[in-house]
Amino acid sequence: MATPHEPKQDRSRATRQRLLEATIDCLAETGWAAATVSVVAERAGVSRGAAQHHFPTREELITAALEYMFDGRNQQAKDETAAVAALADGVERTEAVVAGLVESYTSPLFKAALQVWTHAAADPALRERIVPLEAKFGRISHRRAVEALGVDDTDPVTHHLVQATLDMARGLGLADVLTDDSARRKLIVQQWASTLHTALSAPR
Repeated sequence: MATPHEPKQDRSRATRQRLLEATIDCLAETGWAAATVSVVAERAGVSRGAAQHHFPTREELITAALEYMFDGRNQQAKDETAAVAALADGVERTEAVVAGLVESYTSPLFKAALQVWTHAAADPALRERIVPLEAKFGRISHRRAVEALGVDDTDPVTHHLVQATLDMARGLGLADVLTDDSARRKLIVQQWASTLHTALSAPR
């Protein structure tokens, strides 16, 4: 049964979500320094007072945006895993998995996270908040990749191949920050997918 409080709660949730999404957009597009409460509030279409009602300090806003960001990246990885699950085993499936992983590291979410990582390198308090979140995301990404590839991660060689793929995807994401690296990236994804498929299919 509906209650009189639900519309207000819905509005509050919607405002909070707009603020978090605006924070991520600001981080990805204009960097850490520009992602102030005032700028985020204006971008979200709410007053500074409304923003501070939800997040009294910038640190609380950034921390909440980080958690929202990692949830988004986890959902993105989950969606990509589901999309390739329907493909038949073969190099095409391997390439789809690799391409999906690389895509997740060239998204606005990754670019926003990169801004926070860079700042956290010189901010011990922020780093304390980020490291557990990033470690959790790393474990989930690895598990999703293993599931999508349909391989046995208890095999050390397989485990390291999957981790190398994730590390490569992150590196390609970094290469895309300053310039459009999509043409070269596509060739690398195709080559690595072929190499990875052969390596994963080799008898142990």
